[in-house]
Amino acid sequence: MNFSYTSIASCSHTKARAGIFHTPHGIVETPKFMPVGTVGTVKGITPAQLKDAHAQMILGNTYHLHIRPGEDIVKKAGGLHGFMNWEQPILTDSGGFQVFSLAQMRKISEEGVKFRSPKDGKIINMTPEHSIHIQNALGADVIMAFDECPPATATREEVITATERTYRWLKRCMDAHQKPDQQALFGIVQGGIFQDLRNQAAHDLTQLDLPGYAIGGVSVGEKPELIHEIVRQTTPLLPVHKPRYLMGVGTYKEMVIAIASGIDLFDCVIPTRVGRHGAALVQGERWNLKNARFKEDFTPLDPECSCYTCQNFSRAYLNHLLRAHEMLGYILISLHNIHEMINFTNKIRASIINDTFLDEFGHWL
Repeated sequence: MNFSYTSIASCSHTKARAGIFHTPHGIVETPKFMPVGTVGTVKGITPAQLKDAHAQMILGNTYHLHIRPGEDIVKKAGGLHGFMNWEQPILTDSGGFQVFSLAQMRKISEEGVKFRSPKDGKIINMTPEHSIHIQNALGADVIMAFDECPPATATREEVITATERTYRWLKRCMDAHQKPDQQALFGIVQGGIFQDLRNQAAHDLTQLDLPGYAIGGVSVGEKPELIHEIVRQTTPLLPVHKPRYLMGVGTYKEMVIAIASGIDLFDCVIPTRVGRHGAALVQGERWNLKNARFKEDFTPLDPECSCYTCQNFSRAYLNHLLRAHEMLGYILISLHNIHEMINFTNKIRASIINDTFLDEFGHWL
């Protein structure tokens, strides 16, 4: 069996667990933060640097890679692994999030979603079958079912429609999937802020016995308290012997609450997005390194951090690079931010194994 999840330790006070997710391109030690490489690159970071940051699994995006360079080119290069020279596990998002994020450029029907390409204006007809066809060509270890992600402002009726359609689309994805032995298809639990709809969706999806499950639609504009409640209530409904993935979440507090609920995997664009704007993530805080207070601060960004940036450069130097609009500054900060997020989940994993999770991270709860 090419895909399996093994739990190796659990917290005696919460539902937190440490495990190993086996894939054809290696293992992922969970819980784990996964950097986002939307178009086949984690912005500004080389694969070698990602390995040094202890990244084990990264993400690509079906919609964006379909637009540029196209899945046929990626397939000819040996799939996404060969194309971007990343030998470890990859997960591709189905393009379903673009159903939400590109609301002004798309039209949803039972068949699928029609987008207008931002590249050349052509109409893209993304169906569940098309999404799976693209993902089969990209060759990621984990592929996501095509889903409809309703916004936080959606009415209950709209969420019911989207959730039921997501289930029907999932079954079409399963029928279209050509490489189940090489690529694990994960289903996505939708249901908005309505817990009864989440419960029903989780029940329906788990009956299909997929290799893994994700909770989607929890970072689309809801209040944090609602996200926390959805995650707490929904995660235990997913099988304990399968990996559980919380999509699009990547702040300390949200990750700790989710891990305490039994989540294994996370992704978020925050580390590189804020890094490109000169902001560093330092032990749960966000620092704007362009601020004048750093101009003559010759200490490391984070003296406790082992990343390349913190081991070699001062806050003053980073401040100078940003003020001079030097590319290196944004790269060094992004590199630190990725290391910070991965290291945070690594520390949590160690605390679960030692059964000190609540002592070390309970203040985030």
